[in-house]
Amino acid sequence: MTTLPRLPLPKAKEPCHCAEPERASGHPLLAIVGCPNVGKSVIFNRLTGAYVTVSNYPGTTVEVSRGKTKLGGCEVEVVDTPGMYALLPITEEEAVARRLLLEEHPRQVLHVVDAKNLQRMLPMTLQLLEAGLPVTLALNMLDESEALGFQFDVAELGRELGIPVRGTAGATGRGMTELRDALDAACRWDIGAPREAGGLCITYDARIEQAIGTITALIGRPAAIAERATALLLLQGDVEIEALVTERVSPVALEQVREIVAETAAQFAQPLNIVITLRRQAAANDIIARTMQAPVEQQRPKLEWLSRILMHPLAGLPVVALVLYFGIYKFVGMFGAGTLVGLLEENLFGGIINPWLTRLIEGWLSPLWSNLFVGDYGIFTLGITYAVAIVLPIVGLFFLVFSIMEDSGYLPRLAMLIDRIFKKIGLNGRAVIPLVLGFGCDTMATMTTRVLETRRERIIVTLLLALAIPCSAQSGVFLGMLSQVGPTALGIYFGVIVLIFLTVGLLAAKVLPGQQAQFYIELPPLRLPRLNNVLVKTYTRLEWYFIEVLPLFILASVLLWLGSLTLQGGQLAFVPHGGLFGLIERALDPLAALIGLPTTADVVNNPALKFTGGTILLSGFFRRDFGAAGLADLFADGLLSPVQVVVSAVTFTLFLPCIAQFLVMKKERGLRTALGMAAFVLVISFGAGALLRVVLLATGWMGR
Repeated sequence: MTTLPRLPLPKAKEPCHCAEPERASGHPLLAIVGCPNVGKSVIFNRLTGAYVTVSNYPGTTVEVSRGKTKLGGCEVEVVDTPGMYALLPITEEEAVARRLLLEEHPRQVLHVVDAKNLQRMLPMTLQLLEAGLPVTLALNMLDESEALGFQFDVAELGRELGIPVRGTAGATGRGMTELRDALDAACRWDIGAPREAGGLCITYDARIEQAIGTITALIGRPAAIAERATALLLLQGDVEIEALVTERVSPVALEQVREIVAETAAQFAQPLNIVITLRRQAAANDIIARTMQAPVEQQRPKLEWLSRILMHPLAGLPVVALVLYFGIYKFVGMFGAGTLVGLLEENLFGGIINPWLTRLIEGWLSPLWSNLFVGDYGIFTLGITYAVAIVLPIVGLFFLVFSIMEDSGYLPRLAMLIDRIFKKIGLNGRAVIPLVLGFGCDTMATMTTRVLETRRERIIVTLLLALAIPCSAQSGVFLGMLSQVGPTALGIYFGVIVLIFLTVGLLAAKVLPGQQAQFYIELPPLRLPRLNNVLVKTYTRLEWYFIEVLPLFILASVLLWLGSLTLQGGQLAFVPHGGLFGLIERALDPLAALIGLPTTADVVNNPALKFTGGTILLSGFFRRDFGAAGLADLFADGLLSPVQVVVSAVTFTLFLPCIAQFLVMKKERGLRTALGMAAFVLVISFGAGALLRVVLLATGWMGR
């Protein structure tokens, strides 16, 4: 096996001088950067443990994870940046990662690379060094690289680059002690010490070098990176850097810079970005030739055959069906939404917690105010019960399945498989992530549309989530009803939903302005998921769920309570199905009749119906499973015909998103866009339901 020699580092200086004076937090920053799927998050978790915060980077919808660790004798903030391939950003994630390096002045930059793909990733290391950033390089996934026959001279690579280099296998913990020691020593350097690039300097074409010299003389150092790196980014057409330079230099100097860039570009047959990138790649190849030995015949990964099957346009689809059936439907939908929800909602909350809270609060407060906390729409008995006893088991198991798919390497392959189909509706394979998440909970899935590159893609996926992706709590109820009606009912249901999904996606792709984003994704090797990694990822996502989503459920309870207040004998009173919401329920009678559900008059004539279609519709808006449960109750009592079951299932799947999802849509896409989507979804859902009812009744399918 390849030995991992220790690179000599500067001697530690005491006392610790690692705090960065320019950082408001008072702690120096360690920024972890690298391409997607190279093990950044695994190393981040090993450095920080489970105590991590996830939040949007200011002014963006891109999330970054932050934690703390001890380095250089003092506490250090660690940030796991979004995946980036170069300092010249293409996606919003790359722009955020680069902005973090420019704005937050990291004390150390840990560049994590996949060792077996070093040739492709080392150019970014060189670019970081050109920028004058204090870099430590982690050759990660070393165990997998060695298994394929690669050998590395880690010490020589460190000498070539002039920086600390360590070989690691983050998944197993190999090399993490040596990496921590290197970071510890690097963080002990004096604050005032220059951030050198180890003497490494790439020489470009003479015409480019001349342009670099002239530009640096004109602009000085407007950014928190070396002047040479700023000049190179300007030559490559970096819009954000040009905007930064515009704020810091005179208009005359800026115009001169633009003329230099244009004149230099005119001297080359290829764009300057390609010329500079190719020269940097050539420099990386020279270093690799002296420090890495590739196998004569590169061995294929052991599970390469399975990887090909998973991405095959025909063979991969049955695998997707199996994953969705056993992973989502059986495990999340049946076990989570059925067994676990039953234990928590009925036994724990319904049998112990809520009765105790009800007795306690009703003994303290008047009926008006007690109903705010423990009534039909109470914060505890509805909002928190729903969030913890109903949704939490479902999304918790879904996050677990999602983490297993992610850690095993299946998720990128699913994205590759689906990419061909999604391109037809203006999306790419990356959209599979929020859409698959939607089968667990559409609210969280709407938030994860942040991973998509363009606003156009995020709008299309948000619309499709609101329209045609049922959450597991809802789909579990519908699938149970439809399966009892028969296979024909299931076939019609799925056929209509898929048809509308594809039709709306195609139309949205044609109507919405903007170009389709390019799709590229790193394919990590297939591996058995590691329990620790899966649990840490699941825990982090659950923490985010409680912070982001739980308040929305509480807000929904408050709104329901407010809407049920009415005046009785001059006194304000809480009346379920009364007040404003009672009026809304009765106003929804025409819509209910349109799809064959009972109206207020039907309930008056037949008390066995218990509630109207308007009640089901309004309840479904506030809680999707309430609407589904109302239909299931009528079905169990034999009050719904097969046609009504199929039509109702289709309509409610396409129906308005629940209030929590709507609030997230407003937060992510803006109020105007959210309202526009809601109106569109409302029209499509009842239009499709009414048309389907007419067709089924006219053809006599499934009786009447």
